[in-house]
Formats: sequence, C-alpha cells, structure tokens
Amino acid sequence: MQVQFGLGISASSAEGSDPISDAVAAEAAGFDFVSANDHFHATGPRHELWTLMTWIAASTSRVSVASRVLGVPFRHPAVVAKMAETLDRLSGGRLILGLGAGAADGEFRALGLPQRPLGERIDGLDEAIRLTRGLWAERPFSFNGLIHRADQADFDPQPAHRIPIWLGTHGPRGVAMAGRLADGWIPSLELAPPDRAAEMIRGLLAAAEVEGRDPASITRAYNLEVRIGDPDPAQPYRISGSAEAVAARLIGFTKLGFNAFNLIPSEPGRAEQVAQLGRDVLPAVRAAV
Repeated sequence: MQVQFGLGISASSAEGSDPISDAVAAEAAGFDFVSANDHFHATGPRHELWTLMTWIAASTSRVSVASRVLGVPFRHPAVVAKMAETLDRLSGGRLILGLGAGAADGEFRALGLPQRPLGERIDGLDEAIRLTRGLWAERPFSFNGLIHRADQADFDPQPAHRIPIWLGTHGPRGVAMAGRLADGWIPSLELAPPDRAAEMIRGLLAAAEVEGRDPASITRAYNLEVRIGDPDPAQPYRISGSAEAVAARLIGFTKLGFNAFNLIPSEPGRAEQVAQLGRDVLPAVRAAV
C-alpha cells in the first residue's frame, strides 16, 4: 500500500479563516486527502463539518475529503449513511467517512443529546458501522440494535464502490473494532504515542486476522501536528525541525506500521508550511517507503 498524505484543515469560520482555499492549496501541493474535525459548541465560530466537506468536494477535483472524525451521537447513523452515499457519488468517489464514538460530553448536554457512558458510546459506534454497511448493501434493510435501529429501510441508489470508513479510536476495544469492521484507523499522536502505537497496531491487525480480513487492506493513518522550523519545548506532541528531519520522523513512523499521515501544520505561516511539506517532505517520504 502506497503511503498516503492528508492535510488537516481548520473548520473555523472566524475572520481570516478560509478552509476552502486551504483544501485547494492541499490539492495543488500533492496531498491525497483533506480532513477536518467535528464540533458544534463552545469551540469558537466554526462551520458544520458535513456542509464544509460538501463545499470542499465541490471546490476540488482530486483530493479525497475525510471527516476526522464524525461524532456518531450528533447525527443518526442511517441519515449519515444516506448523506455519505450522496456526497461520495457527487464527488466522484472521494469520501472517507471517519467515525468516532464522541467524547464531547459538554456538547451533548448543550445540544440536548443523550449523554451515554463511554462503553455505550462504543456500542453505538459498532452498531453505526454495521447499520451503515447494511444500508449500503441490502434493499430493504432492517437493524435492531440496542441504540440504533432501522426498519425495512430502502436506500436507492446504493454506493457504486466501497466507501472507506475510518475510525478515530484509541482504547483496546475501539482499536479492535477498527480491525474487525473498518477500512482505516486514524489515531492522534498524543493518544497513541510512538512507544504505544506499535502495540496498538498489532492489536488492530490481530483483530482483522481473527475476523478473516486482510490486515494489509486497513489504512493506518497517524494524525500529527507538524512544523518545519525550530522545535518548541512547549509543544511536545508536535513533529518539528528541518524538512529532512520531519521526513525522517515520518519514515520512522512507517516502521511502526503506519501507512498514512494526516498532517496539521501550525501557525504562523501555515500556507508556506503546506507548500514546504508538499515540495520537500511528501516526495522524500514517498521515495523512501
């Protein structure tokens, strides 16, 4: 599997933010996908993620568009399944449906959504994946889970190809779920640091093998903040240094088992950071791996 590169963009709608231009620049710089995270409440002015993804897809022609990750409790999975098929079809097959159990209890409370314990949210994520895949594959489809249900739902059209589902999970149960059910896994460095990441990947791939899946088919994407420039001791989870040093760190991460990277350049000078990554880092890693 060839290494893939994504660019994490901000969903901010504050003055001066321009996620559409950021996505267009990522495409021009040679990135394979762009991504943004999913929040509604108390994170500053921001766009709703699905609407933003749709606008990005319409403004680009090659890059895939990924939710990093869509909080399942925010939207009913059956509705998301329909939204995903439509966006994937209209974009020419460029959707990566990133899903997560949701960790923003304050947002759930503010929006009047059920505040379930983490274990139940993990149950809900598992059900959401199986419900989504069923709706995409069978007509009609019924599902009777503990949290999510569908009764003789008839989706037409169904996806023309397998839409990839990536999970942003970190605990043992969630990592194993990615191996059993998902097409990709996208942990963040601070929650899956290098000294633990190799063991987590082994658990992911073992779960895939138990399920009878080809472990090599699962994308393992490391979500990283990066900066080409001097390291900042106050940012221990940021990958920084010269372009050569950043490329060397990424190459090292491939030896842990990662085959994709979602890079989030820091400010200031984000536009130049994106250009430098595309010019000096991406080609070096691709050539070495």
